[in-house]
Amino acid sequence: MRAFIILPVLLLAACQVSKDSNNDSITVEYNQDVAENAAADVANTAGNIASDIGNDVERTGDKVQNEVGDVDVDVSRNAPANSN
Repeated sequence: MRAFIILPVLLLAACQVSKDSNNDSITVEYNQDVAENAAADVANTAGNIASDIGNDVERTGDKVQNEVGDVDVDVSRNAPANSN
């Protein structure tokens, strides 16, 4: 779904507009190379962001594991109530 939002922006970025004042004309050209480079940049940025998020999640998980440690919990229904 988000690709539908990004696609028009990429297409717009690939358009080159030039104005000829002598002839009162405007020329709009689509440059495929610019579009491909923009798409590659977006893909690389998205990959880097995903990698950063994955690394942050892993570091956070390690911190939680270090704080909590290994705790055995009895979750059976017949477990006695905690006396504390």
